[in-house]
Amino acid sequence: MECMATFDTVHMALFFEKSCRSVGLKVKIVPVPREISSSCGFACSYPCEEEENIKSIANEKEIEVSNYHRL
Repeated sequence: MECMATFDTVHMALFFEKSCRSVGLKVKIVPVPREISSSCGFACSYPCEEEENIKSIANEKEIEVSNYHRL
């Protein structure tokens, strides 16, 4: 299973990736899969087991995540 966060803007996707990587999480910017829609076209994939940490960082840094997905 793969986990992804989607965003409405490229800026938020880049900020999310940078914030997560700064604490050692394996996050990577990827194109949004066809079955998921997003206005900016970018998503960030991450290990599903890190989802609680990911959500905590996004909340702490006030990163606007459009949605979290499990594929």
